[in-house]
Amino acid sequence: MIAAASDHPEGAAPHLPVLIDAILERVECTGTWLDGTFGAGGYARALLDAGATSVIGIDRDPLAFEMAAPWADTYDRLTLIPGVFSQLDILAGDHGPLSGVVLDLGVSSMQLDRAERGFSFLRDGPLDMRMGQDGPSAADLINTASEDVLADILFQYGEERASRRIAKAIIAARPLSTTGQLVTAIEGVLPKGKPGQSHQATRSFQAIRIAINDELGEVIGGLEAAERALAPGGYLAVVTFHSLEDRVVKKFFASRAGRSGGGNRYAPETKTEAATFEPVTKRAVVADADELARNPRSRSAKLRIGRRTQAPARAPDRAGLGLPKLVGRSVL
Repeated sequence: MIAAASDHPEGAAPHLPVLIDAILERVECTGTWLDGTFGAGGYARALLDAGATSVIGIDRDPLAFEMAAPWADTYDRLTLIPGVFSQLDILAGDHGPLSGVVLDLGVSSMQLDRAERGFSFLRDGPLDMRMGQDGPSAADLINTASEDVLADILFQYGEERASRRIAKAIIAARPLSTTGQLVTAIEGVLPKGKPGQSHQATRSFQAIRIAINDELGEVIGGLEAAERALAPGGYLAVVTFHSLEDRVVKKFFASRAGRSGGGNRYAPETKTEAATFEPVTKRAVVADADELARNPRSRSAKLRIGRRTQAPARAPDRAGLGLPKLVGRSVL
């Protein structure tokens, strides 16, 4: 759910699951798997074809299941369930415990390609950006939030250094109703990018989308839910598309692997709980040259995999996971 629009360029095939070969090389694809970000179904189909006994596909976007209707029935081992992946342990229900969970965190190509969804700064459409197509829209946020709140969102979720300048421009241009109007407001206060650089609106669109969909809250909720749902020996594979997500996933796996800072004479070594995951990937896996040539969307992707231990799932503890201060706060 959190890739910047530039991570899904026009022409990129929406059905190519990023880093799927790298996942299948590192896991045992047996038993019941859950694809928590079903999208166009690429991961689910690859898992079934690789030998998974069954796959549960979850997505908050009704469009995903509408688009899957022509082919989903050909897989009698596939179960589709609407919902958010932060509740995947509940949604899996009697299908668990799970042998594996895969999460592809990024806005999907099918969402970006539809101007009416309002995700892309490349296509003029209504300021929507709602993944689940319900609740407050981007227009609601942009036209009602204070300058300080908008600036915080742009800085915390988009890592946009010109957040104050852009927030002021948005306030001056209100009311805004289309993505084109938002792009114009942003372009008006930022220098034109050099060839090869991201569009000026990339970080702002990312930030607003994250805020509207509570994407980082969903990420950590999904990691915690996977910890509860996985059987001992089960795999959690997470593909991220920008530094905010990857930082959270990296710190989650580190904390669940029982790692802590070593002691010294000023501070004793911190006691840690029993590890709930053991690392399968010691560092982030990135796409090789062949995959980059096949699927440009993979260029910013990072894969991390952990394997569930016998230790019981921990109570939620999000301190130290690198979450922006806005997570959990109402922005409307």
